[in-house]
Amino acid sequence: MPNILVVEDKDSMRNMLTQTLVEEGYRVDAAEDGKKALDLVHNKSYDLVLTDLKMPNVDGLRVLSEVKETDTDTSVILMTAYGTIEDAVAAMKSGAYDFITKPFDTEHLCVLIGRALENRRLVAENTLLRQELFADQGFANIIGKSAKMIELGDLVKKVAGSDASVLLQGESGTGKELLARAIHSLSNRKDGPYIAINSAAIPRELLENELFGSERGAFTGAHARKMGKFEIANGGTVFLDEIGDMDVALQAKLLRVLQQKNFERLGGTKTVDVDVRVIAATNMDLPELISQKRFREDLYYRLSVFPLNVPPLRERLDDIPALTEYFVDKYCKEMKKPVKSLTREAFSLLEKYHWPGNVRELENTIERAVILAEGKRITPEHLAIRLRRTDEIQLRDGAGLKEIGAHAQAQAERGTIIRVLKEVRGNKRKCARVLKIDYTTLFDKIKKYQIDDKDLA
Repeated sequence: MPNILVVEDKDSMRNMLTQTLVEEGYRVDAAEDGKKALDLVHNKSYDLVLTDLKMPNVDGLRVLSEVKETDTDTSVILMTAYGTIEDAVAAMKSGAYDFITKPFDTEHLCVLIGRALENRRLVAENTLLRQELFADQGFANIIGKSAKMIELGDLVKKVAGSDASVLLQGESGTGKELLARAIHSLSNRKDGPYIAINSAAIPRELLENELFGSERGAFTGAHARKMGKFEIANGGTVFLDEIGDMDVALQAKLLRVLQQKNFERLGGTKTVDVDVRVIAATNMDLPELISQKRFREDLYYRLSVFPLNVPPLRERLDDIPALTEYFVDKYCKEMKKPVKSLTREAFSLLEKYHWPGNVRELENTIERAVILAEGKRITPEHLAIRLRRTDEIQLRDGAGLKEIGAHAQAQAERGTIIRVLKEVRGNKRKCARVLKIDYTTLFDKIKKYQIDDKDLA
């Protein structure tokens, strides 16, 4: 609910305006002169100030100037019974949203106020250089047609209609932000703001200011009140990427937003109410961070009301053809090149590669191939990727026991399959019987571990 300050020295007019705006659903404070108005402005946040122009001592232009110096995002509408072109020009040059001459119709004033508040919201959003609309990102193609992604897509559609907090878990490059955008675009908040922020990309001392804003004088260089991302996103969605990197102290403030729907700006004492849906994402093991006291357990349960696990590309190889076709088409259009297609050998290489960088790495690979390919065909040479043998794969730094165990199992399985295949002279059916698995499972593992004739020599 927007906060409005009415500044009018005539009691009857001030009371009438206050009552009208309260009936319209606004929170309204009133001041009988400019001095009292400035005292209120310096101690409280307002979305809009409606002020008389001609007042004794401190006039409306002075109020306008002080309001804009305190908070450039606050909209100001001036009223006067002595409307002149000069007054209007001076007011607009000083940053007024509009100028209205007494007597005026209250319905017209309410329309004007509604426009000013909407303009304030749009200006705040535009300062963030909002990303392209989700529909332009090729959502259907990027989601894919594999069984895992179809199941994930169904879950996205189900949770989108609620206001539940969502936690997206998956490796880097799997498309977690695309899913966050999908949830927003399918929700009842789709017409509201969608604000994304990477918790790992902003230093801890600056992140609180980015998320929750700050008051004038809160720190050196804070010359005016700043709106934070949560305030700008009111009525919409905030996407917090890399939530596992957020400082524990700041996690407490985020927990309050989720629980109480309000917060205080940095350096402020006034509570700011917000209606925001939070979608978080991480590629880290949050339960492990909780055991290390690096992540709050209560925040984890608040964020993971509806957890979604995003599979890595190596577990959804059926999606590679559709993803590849989409990226080829995208970059051919961007580079104004004729449509290209991949050779059978190139497709085979894509399907055998392990994709540690997931969909993001696939996109980068195709973009590079489109640049390199002069003709209409993309060959393995254009893809510039190298298949690694299983025994060459190194564990990433900081790998946990689960990942180490999976790696050791893969190494052991590959070595055993090669040994038995050698013993049965390459007879896969005999090998499957010895290993006590069915033929299809053996075939899948041979493909997964990239076992070929060279390994059996």
